[in-house]
Amino acid sequence: MPSVAFYTLGCKVNFYDTEAIWQLFKKDGYEQVEFDQTADVYLINTCTVTNTGDKKSRQIIRRAVRRNPNAIVAVTGCYAQTSAAEILEIPGVDLVIGTQDREKILPLVDEIKAKREPINAVRNIMKTRTFEELDVPSFNGHTRAFLKIQEGCNNFCTFCIIPWSRGLSRSREPQSVLAQARQLVAAGYKEIVLTGIHTGGYGDDMDNYRLSDLMAELDKVEGLERIRISSIEASQIDDKMLEVLKRSTKMCRHFHIPLQAGDDSVLKRMRRKYTTAEFAEKIARIREAMPDVAITTDVIVGFPGETDEMYQNGYDFMQQIGFSEMHVFPYSQRTGTPAARMDDQVDEEIKNARVHELIELSEKMQLAYAQKFIGEVVDVIPEKNEKGTYPQGFVGGHSDNYLTIVFEGSQELQGQLCRVKITEAGANECRGQLLRVLDEVRTPSVS
Repeated sequence: MPSVAFYTLGCKVNFYDTEAIWQLFKKDGYEQVEFDQTADVYLINTCTVTNTGDKKSRQIIRRAVRRNPNAIVAVTGCYAQTSAAEILEIPGVDLVIGTQDREKILPLVDEIKAKREPINAVRNIMKTRTFEELDVPSFNGHTRAFLKIQEGCNNFCTFCIIPWSRGLSRSREPQSVLAQARQLVAAGYKEIVLTGIHTGGYGDDMDNYRLSDLMAELDKVEGLERIRISSIEASQIDDKMLEVLKRSTKMCRHFHIPLQAGDDSVLKRMRRKYTTAEFAEKIARIREAMPDVAITTDVIVGFPGETDEMYQNGYDFMQQIGFSEMHVFPYSQRTGTPAARMDDQVDEEIKNARVHELIELSEKMQLAYAQKFIGEVVDVIPEKNEKGTYPQGFVGGHSDNYLTIVFEGSQELQGQLCRVKITEAGANECRGQLLRVLDEVRTPSVS
């Protein structure tokens, strides 16, 4: 039986794509082995969001070549899409395929086996207008299923290389999304996370069909308990979406809405399409439609030209909004983007000091948000205790408003919908007490 090993760098979409590629190999009779074992085929799914992503990708590719010089080494993902020639210069690489045509991987691998000549299968992503259908019927050991509904991005923010590696926004057909959702529910999943490169841009390339329409239809899928959106821009939450939120019984009380900067002049240079006032107004409307909603965000610190005053404006604005968690990143120059060429790059030490301040603020806000729920009852789907995160005799998982809740219980509770009372709040996790299991259901079948 031929063997294949995978290594995935980067975002959730990449992990989804790797799972989808594994399904293709599995159907072809391959078995999957760990990346540090000897395999017949190594597939590295790369990231290019930062220069470090490129470097890490190259290290992993070389590691695969060393592990088994006779193996076929295939490279896919964002770095493969933007820098195919650079990757093919690494001795031992046999196949480079970008962020499309993944269904051709197996025929290409067979061709390489026959001829042993490297193949560059990367095409111009900017000409692609259709969503690449790749099914993932189950996820190894996860209680939440990811469902990719969108690919690419039309925004061209000045710090970001992604449109060049993923192409322009394209949406998956609604019928295909719904069919996949039903299949996941049939496999035992209770929560689906809708994901994409620019998930909220779903429907931009369709006539009169938006993400809100898709949500309304997913809401009717029987057996599905929770729907979460991996990330959405404030501007994409329109009146129709707010209506769906008000009516839905399945939409999680959690939105990840990237802010990136809390100062208008910085937002403008980033080419973000909103002001802080517009952002604040949208958050207020979401909270009105869905009280107690958790709003998490991404922030880039030390963007070129960010003065102390602009940074302070941002700090005050974030505090005023009261996020329930912030992912804070120091700005890193991405070769090939407009921001990398801007003058007045901010000193690394200043960036690091600001990052620490914002992480502290985030932890304060996380705790303040969690404290509101002491004594409240929430529904939790316990997750697999993969890294021994939870102590012996305890299980943990996320509530619909994205609090991590740990409570006493056996591993049999994994994947079941548990009603839990929150007894203690913490910045990173809360403690709870199991009241009852809502439905004795089978856990997702692990493939």
